[in-house]
Amino acid sequence: MSRDTLFLLEHEFADPALGGQRVFYCRDCMIIEGLLATFPERAADIEVVRVAWPRPRAAVVAAIGAENQNLPALAWTREDGSAGFVNEIEALLAALAERHGFPERHP
Repeated sequence: MSRDTLFLLEHEFADPALGGQRVFYCRDCMIIEGLLATFPERAADIEVVRVAWPRPRAAVVAAIGAENQNLPALAWTREDGSAGFVNEIEALLAALAERHGFPERHP
């Protein structure tokens, strides 16, 4: 069985569209980083790939397609060999709970 792959943006980045001088982080990626740090035993079976801000994001494109570069994203291989992924924060949190035993987020 292949490991799930979690794509996250690098911890800090500049956005050329905003002048490239200010440094930012991705709020949703930081939520996931917090889960990984808080529950390392549950994160052990997930391959984490951190990618740079600018698009195209080659590793993400190769895994889930050019139209799906929104991060964070979790990708996996289904039993039938097809690719599955989520790249919307609520669906990603639910997938981490279901697939890896992370606690669910309180409503």
